[in-house]
Amino acid sequence: MTLKEKYQKEIIPKMMKKFNYKNFLAVPKLEKAVLNVGVGQALKDEKYIEAVENNLKRITGQKPIKTRAKKAISSFKIRQGQIVGLKVTLRARRMYDFVDKLINIALPRVRDFRGISPKSLDGKGNLAIGFKEHLVFPEINPDEVERIHGLEIAINTTAKNNEEARELFRLMGIPFKS
Repeated sequence: MTLKEKYQKEIIPKMMKKFNYKNFLAVPKLEKAVLNVGVGQALKDEKYIEAVENNLKRITGQKPIKTRAKKAISSFKIRQGQIVGLKVTLRARRMYDFVDKLINIALPRVRDFRGISPKSLDGKGNLAIGFKEHLVFPEINPDEVERIHGLEIAINTTAKNNEEARELFRLMGIPFKS
């Protein structure tokens, strides 16, 4: 059963019962998942940016966009218009497939993983997770990697508060620290 089928058949009825929603459309749902990688270490290294772009393409199945600096910051040696990061926004089927892969494959592969901190929820129903290495994803072959980079994942929901969001994520299978 895919994550979307699980959401429709199991999670919606449980959420309606727990929070007394009158309509199934009021139940919080996933809106989008955004993956972000900052490439500040290698501002001049075009090969590094290309390698990070290929890694994100493998992980998500979608080409990332390059984010550029809005203004120059001399203390960080950043010029206006310089590439400072890469990001991918996933929606609909790709988002559900990615979140399913994140829950069942990537999180269990993280070394010394004891659950996601409840502080990762922002108060408006969104979850932010950071990875120190991108090697936890099965599409990445560790033998081919020259430099390891971090990865940030933000999962946005329609939940109005942390309690609804935590219950939604818990029912999806995301482990939280107690």
